[in-house]
Amino acid sequence: MLPAMSGSDRSPIGLIGRIVTASRGPDGPGEVQLRIRGGTETFIAVSTEPIPVGDSVVVLIDLGHRRVEVCPWDDPFGSMQNQ
Repeated sequence: MLPAMSGSDRSPIGLIGRIVTASRGPDGPGEVQLRIRGGTETFIAVSTEPIPVGDSVVVLIDLGHRRVEVCPWDDPFGSMQNQ
């Protein structure tokens, strides 16, 4: 039987975040701030296209070692960051 996951084991996949250091796409990663594990944490953000500071993104893949693959996210409700 597998142990129950604790809050500290929560995956960032599917989380919505905000770019705090611009991603340059294939030319280099940026940084994304995510609400996770009861707080806010910063991860290295890898993307296939450049993403400017302040844009919302969704985490697609957890690459390990605090690196995530992200893509731009247009919140259809305009409220995802306020939750």
